Amino acid sequence: MSSLSERLTRGSASPSQVDHARRLVADWQLLADLSFADLTLWVPLQTGAWWCVAQVRPLTAPTSQPEDLVGSEATGADAEPLVRAQREGRPITDGDPDWSGASPRRREVIPVRHDGAVVAVLAKDTNLAATRSPSTLELTYLDIAADLSLMVAAGTFPPRMLDDAEMSPRVGDGLVRLNGTGHAVYASPNALSAYRRMGVTGDVVGSDLGEVTRQVSADRVAGEAVAASIAAAVAGRFPEPMDVENDAATMLVRALPLQAPGGEEGALVLVRDVTDVRRRDRALMTKDATIREIHHRVKNNLQTVAALLRLQARRMTEPAARAALEESVRRVASIAVVHETLAGSREDVVEVDDVLDQVLPMLGDVTSVGPAARITRDGVIGELPAACATPLVMAVTELLHNAAEHAFDDGEPGTIVLAAERTGDDLVVRVRDDGRGLPPGFDPAASTGLGLQIVRTLVTSELHGTLEMGPPADGGPGTEAVLSLPGAGRPRR
Repeated sequence: MSSLSERLTRGSASPSQVDHARRLVADWQLLADLSFADLTLWVPLQTGAWWCVAQVRPLTAPTSQPEDLVGSEATGADAEPLVRAQREGRPITDGDPDWSGASPRRREVIPVRHDGAVVAVLAKDTNLAATRSPSTLELTYLDIAADLSLMVAAGTFPPRMLDDAEMSPRVGDGLVRLNGTGHAVYASPNALSAYRRMGVTGDVVGSDLGEVTRQVSADRVAGEAVAASIAAAVAGRFPEPMDVENDAATMLVRALPLQAPGGEEGALVLVRDVTDVRRRDRALMTKDATIREIHHRVKNNLQTVAALLRLQARRMTEPAARAALEESVRRVASIAVVHETLAGSREDVVEVDDVLDQVLPMLGDVTSVGPAARITRDGVIGELPAACATPLVMAVTELLHNAAEHAFDDGEPGTIVLAAERTGDDLVVRVRDDGRGLPPGFDPAASTGLGLQIVRTLVTSELHGTLEMGPPADGGPGTEAVLSLPGAGRPRR
């Protein structure tokens, strides 16, 4: 199935019209729930037919369109109300119900206006089989839906898309309607319950809702801000949703203007009790901060170990012992850099390229064996889970160290290339030099060198990959080590 943007583009919509339709679809669950109706969005095609590009069903009533209409076309008599709504630029209501389906339904077609032009039409289909004597709540819902429909036709709704639409209050979470002065004229039972949990004991209906909400906020600045957002909605603007919090509860408040042409001005305020959600968020933030602090302390401890090993190496008189300690310093420091990266990250992933940029300068002491050799990089490894990043960084530094130490004679110029190729979660890392190549009869799998033993263990046991070493595949000089890591980017379970 193509994306909404692609479907709208087929209907010859401009980029700004596509963006307006996407904003409408992002927020039209609100209109569907208030209308107790299914909504479908239709755009005209160059053939004269109309094409359905999006559909949503109400959460407050039975659907009248159980079938999926996205991708279907309307022509002839079926398209006539759509054509009229586009041509006349006003909502069109069918005279007689449609009895052809499993249940009778009535359709209202609303023009979707943007920058003065009708760019699409919105069809509202109401299931008449579910019709009964409406309650005050349902009448209020329908009244608000009528205002929002007129705003769609006038081009003043929808607002820009919310950053966190999933957390936005729904109609059933709690609804308050305000008049032009910001006073509540109706509050749904769920909205009253939300305010009661916030500590409001008096009547919400008839009160200045912005002032009531400001008073229940434990934080004065936050209370002033949410009161200002409610006032902004009454004045015709679309403020961002905001939290109101005190010791008893936390409530998410979203205010929307109701500025229908010819209608009574006011605002719609949706509220949602998010006490448990915010408590979980705080618990996760605390856990995240604890994990980052652990990584920070591990990094400090590893740096301390590296410093002690470095001091010990300086006191060694035996060259082989000193070299072994210096290699240990490098290995410990490489792990410390990974933990330093994790300490500054909010996710358990590592930007491996950033780590390598910090690790490669550490090889400067090692490349003194071959002062003319230089290391270059080609390709991007990207982000990997921490469980993969640490062994990969260690394996790569070991291979670079081996190339710098063994590939070139003293004073011989040369280049070591670290290349990476990533396809989805699969990763291939190559370390290639243009040095003298492997000795005759050398078998990497049987090598007793500590560096290659470490690399083989890390690649096979930790990364579940393979290691190959030999002449470059293109027949050039030197040696190429290839790490093949299938599924390296997938989180470990």
